[in-house]
Parts: sequence; structure tokens; C-alpha cells
Amino acid sequence: MLPSALEKAVYGVYATTAVHLADKHGVFGLLVDREATAGKIASELGLDEETLTRLLVLLDSFGVVERDEEGAYRVPEESAPFLDPRNPRSVGGFLSHVMNSTLGRLSQLDAYLTAGKPAVDAALPAPFDVMYKTPELTADFLTAMWQLTYDVSRELVPMAGLAGVRHLVDVGGASGPFCVAALQATPGLRATVFELPEVEPYVAETVERYGLEGRLDFAAGDFHRDEFPATECVAFGYVLSGWTDETGLELLRKAYRACSDGGRVLIMDRLFDDDHRGPLPTAVMNLSMHVEAKGRHRTAAEYIGLLESAGFTDCEVHRTTQDKQLVVGVKR
Repeated sequence: MLPSALEKAVYGVYATTAVHLADKHGVFGLLVDREATAGKIASELGLDEETLTRLLVLLDSFGVVERDEEGAYRVPEESAPFLDPRNPRSVGGFLSHVMNSTLGRLSQLDAYLTAGKPAVDAALPAPFDVMYKTPELTADFLTAMWQLTYDVSRELVPMAGLAGVRHLVDVGGASGPFCVAALQATPGLRATVFELPEVEPYVAETVERYGLEGRLDFAAGDFHRDEFPATECVAFGYVLSGWTDETGLELLRKAYRACSDGGRVLIMDRLFDDDHRGPLPTAVMNLSMHVEAKGRHRTAAEYIGLLESAGFTDCEVHRTTQDKQLVVGVKR
């Protein structure tokens, strides 16, 4: 028998597929409300019972679901928020992006190992040309970003020092999850999502859904080529980890130029421990950044070094209970 860690690593790809399919076809949505047998689930959802049974047996073996002595399955209480499609902490959108986009690109790692990333990527489209290639891929990516961002943003906003701030710009802010959390918690604040033009309709939907007319707007731009709108606060959520130190420093210099005196920049991202050995989600996404973008995940100290090189001072690190952390710099 394989050691436990190796066994989970070898067979994990099957579990990921099973979790994705159970989410996609409504299995978890049913099981977070009540227990049910495979036959009952298949009947209610119109699924093939044999295939569903095999998926559930696998998920039970991994501890994703639990089966009682009568053969009824349930979602463990501690996993329910992450498997309930109605919950803002659901992983369904992220898994959809992984299965529909990331997984197909992991094969590039083989070529990276032998020829190096720069040589291989020279023949490939730019990262966001892939992510925004079709409306379906765009929607998958933005849904994943919302699910990875909105819930933890409700922890990040109180740490961000936004009291008295009248305007913030979220660079690469997707459909606006951080902006929504910030606006909900900060009366008098106005926010702008600075994103590629393809994202504008999705921000418009966010404005309508959350009743944020006059408080949340959109500015089309390419952060590699364009300057940022003038503001008191620039936010980068899951952005700088997608790019090299050189690009990250240039983006932070643009943020410095955009900020008024006394303004601040917020870096919201996964952080490596100081020894770069973990945590596991950061190590996983560090590999994902290698194939999906051009960057890497960093330690808090590495981000502070970039902030100080760009001119920011009084840097602080704030930790949440989730994977996304906050590093703040101030323009004096």
C-alpha cells in the first residue's frame, strides 16, 4: 500500500473530477439539505445511477461525503459551506475553471521542464487571451474569481484602513467582488474596477445585482500599457502573483503615481511561509501561476520589498482565516 500522502497525490486527480461533476450536476446542492441514497439522488436529478454510485463511493473514500449504514449519503457539516452552491464560499466556480481551463494547460509543464517557460510560451497566446478567449471561459474565470474573493474580502476590508477613504481603484478587479465587499462595509466610499474591456458587462451586472449605481463604476484599460485612474487607494487582488517581479514593480509604481498623498495600496494574495514550504494552497497555485500566467507567489517580506522599491512606506501585513492575506503600503 502506498504511503497516505503519496496515495492521495496519485489518486487526487480522480477525486477532483468527481467533486467537479457532483457540483456541476447538483449532487452537493441536494446533499447539503438532506441525506439521500445514490438511487434517490439519481432519480431526482435525472442521472445515471451506476455512474453516480461509483462517484459517490470515491467521494466517500476521500471523506468528501459520508455514507451511513443504510446507504444514505450526506455532506459533512464542516464541508457544507464549500460544497453548497448557494454559499459564497463554494468551490464550484473555482473547480469549473480548473477543469475547463487550467487542467488543459498543465501539460505545458513537461515542455517547461525540458525547454524552459520563456521558449515554450513564445509560441503561445498571452494568458488573458486564453482566459477571455470565449464568453464561456470569461464567465468561468470571473465566477472563479468571485468565489475566491468575495467571502474573504469581508475579512480583508476591515483590515484595509478604508475609513475616510472616498475612492478606491481595484486593478484587475474582475467583476467586482472586493469592491462590493468594500462598498457594503464603508459608507461614503466609491469604487472603480479597472479591467480589460471584456469584463465591463459583468461589472454592469454586479452594479445592478447589488444596487450600486453611482458607487461602483468601470474603467477599461490594460494595466501593462495604461496608467491607473487617480485615487486614494489602489487594490491588487490575485494580480501581482500572476507576473514577474519586474512587472509587479512597474504596476506598484503606477499605483504610487495614481495615489494621492497619504493614499495606500492593498496587495491581497496568497502568501508563502518564510521558508517557502507552504501552505499547500499557495504551493498549488504557485504551480498554476507558472502555466496560467507569468508570475509566482511570494512571502510577505518579498512583497514589502517590492512596495518599498516603488516608494511606499509603513508596510503592514494582516492575516485572515482563509488563504488570501493582505499587505498594505502607504504613500507619504
